[in-house]
This record gives sequence, C-alpha cells and structure tokens, in this order.
Amino acid sequence: MNRLQTICRSIVAVLLMTTALATVATDLATLQKKAQAGDADAQYNLGNMYESGRSMGVAQDYKQAVKWFQKAAVQGHVFAQYDLGVMYHKGEGVAQDYKQAVKWYQKAAVQGHAQAQTNLGLMYGEGLGVAKDYQQAFKWWQKAAVQGHAQAQSNLGAMYDNGDGVPQDYTQAIKWYQKAAVQGDAAAAQYNLGVMYSNGEGVAQDYPQAVKWYKKAATQGYAKAQLILGTIYVLGKGVPQDFVTAYLWWNLAAAQGDENAANMRDVFKKDMTAKQVAEAQRRSRKCLESNYKNC
Repeated sequence: MNRLQTICRSIVAVLLMTTALATVATDLATLQKKAQAGDADAQYNLGNMYESGRSMGVAQDYKQAVKWFQKAAVQGHVFAQYDLGVMYHKGEGVAQDYKQAVKWYQKAAVQGHAQAQTNLGLMYGEGLGVAKDYQQAFKWWQKAAVQGHAQAQSNLGAMYDNGDGVPQDYTQAIKWYQKAAVQGDAAAAQYNLGVMYSNGEGVAQDYPQAVKWYKKAATQGYAKAQLILGTIYVLGKGVPQDFVTAYLWWNLAAAQGDENAANMRDVFKKDMTAKQVAEAQRRSRKCLESNYKNC
C-alpha cells in the first residue's frame, strides 16, 4: 500500500468516526427530548444508560439514573420499577432504603417481573424493609419459580428442604433444586442437589449423582462444593479414591478463604508424596487459568 492510499484510508476512517459520533449525539438528543416530554420508555432507557455508563458516550451517574427510573416508574413502567428498587436496595444514587426497595419491587412484582418477585421474596425472607415472613417469601418465590427463574427455584427448594414457611418436604425440595440446577448458572441448587443425593433425602442415596452435581457447582467456583468434592475423593464414594484430586479441590476452596478446606488439604498433604503435591498444585493452577474448564 503506497503512502497516498494510506492517507486516503485514514481520512475515510476519520470521516466515518465523525459521522458515527454525530449520529450518536443526535440519537442521544432525541432520546433526551422524548424523556423530557414524558415518554416512559425513553425515560427508562435514559436511566439505564446513566446506570451502566456504557452507551452513547454517557458517563455513569447513579443519581441521574435514579431520576429517570423514578419518572418512568411512577408511570407504571415495570422495568423502571424493578431497577429503582435495586438502586434503593444497594444505595446507588440514593441513600440505601429497604422500605423503598420493597415498595418498588412490589410494584414490579405484581406486574409479573420474575426478578422483582425473587428480590421481594428475599426481602421477606431476610426481613429487610419488612417484617420477616417466610410465607410471603414463599409466595413470591413460587410466582417467580413457575416462570422458570433459577434463583427463585433454588430458594423454593431450600424452603422445602429446611421446612421454612412450609412443611418439610424433600421430594418438593428435589423437584425445585433440579429445575434450577439444570439451568446451569445455579451453583447453590446444584450443590444442594448433590447433598440430597449424598444423604438419600427425597431420592435413593446415589453417590455418582451426588458427585455429578457437586462438580457442576465446583466448576462454577462454589467453595462449599469444592470442599465436599475433595472429601468425596479421599473417601472414594462414587469415584475412585484419589488424594491428588482431593487436594486439587481443597486447594481451590482454600484459595477462596475456606478454612476447613485449607485444614483438610494440609492434614492429608502429610500422607502424599512431593510428586503428588506438585501435581495437585499444577492442576489447581491449570483449573483456575482455564476458568474451571480443565480441572
């Protein structure tokens, strides 16, 4: 490519960038105009832009996000109501206020917003902004769970598992843990499902199935699952006994601050050869470097 061609390409690139920036500015101005005129969707979108700070060159500004979410929320915009609840819940752009969070989660929840229902259940389950009420927590988690919301399904499973707000029912616990677990991004449900199979609660005791679910949780970085998986490999339940793999999982859990895992690793290290320890540490590094894909 000669010098003239290079210069021409640079000029074209600058012109394209200038055009793109002008288009963005025009789009932003149009959105702001619609928002100021009372368009709820525009108000919500503008709030979302300020909340994320990742589009149209708008800098992140939680106070502005709250302002626009509020304007859309009072018009009944369900997503704005939910996001406003989150802002109050976290104290972003406003003083943290659990009662206000509950208020806006409630408004979105009655419109069928599954995450708002899940968060509202959490507020009732933990007594944040409202009196602790397991029956209300169950009500809202159930509404979200039947919509396929994994976190709500997992929470519902835990309520049946522990008998919180409902009679203890391991069969129902298994049912809801399973629904959440198969969605993949539900490490707590996968871990709890592993526990149910380990203990034979609601299902026949089945260590290979327990290992399957513990591994799914462990490879998402869930320290509890990593701890128990290490123990299972030492005991050889559902898997061949393997001190190197046990050390691997304990080492990963210990790296997350799990003291029990660190203690187990250090105790059993005394019965391992230097070669075994080195191999376990190598595999631990490889596992982390691959984001748990090669463990």
